[in-house]
Amino acid sequence: MAFNPFTAFVFDLFILSAIIITAYTCNFYYLAFLSRKRKDILETADLGTPSITIQLPIYNEKYVAKRLVDSVCNLDYPQDKMRIMVLDDSDDDTVDLLADTVNDYKKKGFQIEHVRRGTRKGYKAGALKHAMQSTDTELVAIFDADFIPPTWFLKRAIPHFAKSNIGLVQCRWGHVNENYSAITQAQALSLDFHFLIEQKAKSNSHLFMNFNGTAGIWKRDCIEDAGGWHTATLVEDLDLSYRAQMKGWKCVFLPDIVVDAELPVQMNAAKRQQFRWAKGSIQCAIKLLTDIAIKRKIAIEAKIQAFIQLTRHIVYPLMLIQFLALPILLAGQVNLYVISFLPAITIATYLAMGPGAYIMIIQSMYHKSWKSKAKILPALLVYNAGMSVNNTVAVFDAILGKKNEFLRTPKYGVLKTKDDWKDNAYNLPFSQVTLLEIFFGVYGMLGIFVSIFSNNPIFVPIIALQTVGFFYIAYLSLSHTRFKRNKSSVNRVMTKKEKMANRVYKLSMVGIVGIIIFGGFMAIYGYSVDIYPLDRIRGNLDGIIGSSDPADIRAHLMAIQADMDGIMANDLIPEKTNADGELISKNPVWLFSTESTNFVRIQDNLDTMLASVDKISTVPKDSSAYHTGMMDVSDRALLLKTNIMDATPYMYVSVANLLFTTVWIAALLGIFAALKRKKEQLKEVDETGI
Repeated sequence: MAFNPFTAFVFDLFILSAIIITAYTCNFYYLAFLSRKRKDILETADLGTPSITIQLPIYNEKYVAKRLVDSVCNLDYPQDKMRIMVLDDSDDDTVDLLADTVNDYKKKGFQIEHVRRGTRKGYKAGALKHAMQSTDTELVAIFDADFIPPTWFLKRAIPHFAKSNIGLVQCRWGHVNENYSAITQAQALSLDFHFLIEQKAKSNSHLFMNFNGTAGIWKRDCIEDAGGWHTATLVEDLDLSYRAQMKGWKCVFLPDIVVDAELPVQMNAAKRQQFRWAKGSIQCAIKLLTDIAIKRKIAIEAKIQAFIQLTRHIVYPLMLIQFLALPILLAGQVNLYVISFLPAITIATYLAMGPGAYIMIIQSMYHKSWKSKAKILPALLVYNAGMSVNNTVAVFDAILGKKNEFLRTPKYGVLKTKDDWKDNAYNLPFSQVTLLEIFFGVYGMLGIFVSIFSNNPIFVPIIALQTVGFFYIAYLSLSHTRFKRNKSSVNRVMTKKEKMANRVYKLSMVGIVGIIIFGGFMAIYGYSVDIYPLDRIRGNLDGIIGSSDPADIRAHLMAIQADMDGIMANDLIPEKTNADGELISKNPVWLFSTESTNFVRIQDNLDTMLASVDKISTVPKDSSAYHTGMMDVSDRALLLKTNIMDATPYMYVSVANLLFTTVWIAALLGIFAALKRKKEQLKEVDETGI
């Protein structure tokens, strides 16, 4: 089938995206195979009790900071061999809380320090770099604020430095609040995929694995040999571990040593964490891949896997490209079935490549408990689909070199399902990314109608999955937002500004819901008025091509004429007239238009076809004139079908639709601006007390 240039370009993008996404997906399945095939090499040796410094980078974590210090001081290890550095860059109540806690443990004989730099330069990486200047122990362990190391951690992990070239042992993350909500369950399953598949497959092999920023132990010599902590990226852990392995050091993953941690319970916090990981990975790709590619001592497979790991977040913008392209291609009647005219094979292929394969992987990961984990898979698919907008923005932030700001993921000490966090400090507001998620959700609703009305319902579940994901992430981003000041007293009376902010928030939520509903209604209405008539015309043209009965063809032509009358009456389609005021062009292509999409010419062709059919009706069916006339009608119908297909995409991007979309987005931006203004006012109140 011949495509118009626009459709051909969209189709090429769609296929290229599909190929790249499939390649990354197949690589994950390859790592799953390796993780089962390659047995863990967990050699241990009696190393005695080497000296170790435990570094705890903390910034504004008043709900979990003391819990971390308590658990570290409770580790079963000689006090004279264990030094604890609390790297506190906080600027809130956390400072006093940690000062008191550190002083208490000092009195008990612990070698513990409360390190205050007086600056946040370099953020977490800067704090770790500063701490290394005064670190002289053999080993360095690192724990983020939300982790809870078990008492036996050091005694079980340290013996795995059995070989002199092992520079890092990384332990598996546990999830202390996994069952808090659907989003924590989805995050837990996603992290387990990373640790039990990717890290396990790469550990103790020639493939590069990464430090996960916490719950790991480094040799100090390894850190120094690799060049120390760098502050150029948002994922200093990934950066350092790759530089260490490029120097010849080995990294080992210990799946049986699990350190519990708290998962983000607020959607805006989870999005911030995902954003940082996605942006940081691309930054590391830009920084490191050239050196990895030209280094001779690195195996080819290790180079390939390094490229895949560092660039894998480009899958998210490719997912959005496919999501945007699919309705356009379906509206253009492009055949996207894996095997022509066999929709069942198409959906079976999608299921086999996606959920089917993941269920098999879950079985191998969890063994007897796999069924309970498999139930979480739909939530993970929706979560990942919805996160694609957030992570796409992160990828482009990295590619465009936008300035780094390490925004931490706030934690609330939430462990039980009944624990409430919504009135706590550190509650993050939704961001402008939520606006994009709403846009993609509305676009997805339109895409569902396109797939139904274009007789391609097999693609409805594929579009619906991402649409639900966008709306779900956007809904939680909005519902998890609260205008609460970081107040110390729960009984303090709200100020007038806080009350006004809450009113603005509630009105904004109503406005956003109203705009979404109105936008969805207008999208459906616009499709039924502008696009669906063209779909009906194509269907009738197919009927003409497949018919040899003049009466049947005439009925199809009359139906087409009825739809064309509606299209010709549409005042929003650009028109041209000659000097006599006669209409000579009505073309949806408002820039660089061609005759192939001119509805006036199409209308004239229909009139000619109708006249030909009337003439054919008077000719004997066994005459050469009859057969010649029928062939002419069929050829004209085929040409008109191509013309209608050429015109269809431009009906989506009409001047009216662009204007409506601009107004629609402007209204949402106006609401975001009002909310941002109120947030800044509350911040000013917090800082000035007025």
